[in-house]
Amino acid sequence: QVQLVESGGGLVQAGGSLRLSCAASGRSLSMYPMGWFRQAPGKEREFVAAINSNGAYTTYADSVKGRFSISRDNAKITVYVQMNSLKPEDTAVYYCARARFRSLSDTPSRSVDYDDWGQGTQVTVSS
Repeated sequence: QVQLVESGGGLVQAGGSLRLSCAASGRSLSMYPMGWFRQAPGKEREFVAAINSNGAYTTYADSVKGRFSISRDNAKITVYVQMNSLKPEDTAVYYCARARFRSLSDTPSRSVDYDDWGQGTQVTVSS
């Protein structure tokens, strides 16, 4: 099992930026797709972005496309999401997750495709 720890959350004004990091320990991430999800109060967890094992392919939710950018550094066993032009509706707890399967090209967007999750980091965007 891999341990995932998110960091970088905080309070930011609308239009601002944050960079979230997800550091892993216990096992390598290099052969696994990785994803970011978020959950706002009273809402279900939703997909944000995913990246394939070598970082060549990415997928984004329509709500963040053009504003968020997911990346990974397999040498540092860390995954990032750069969030720009933040909106109040981006307020949520953000979670990173490791896919349950090894793959070279997949960028899964369903939460059921992930089986290792971090504890989450709060992002609050004020208007």
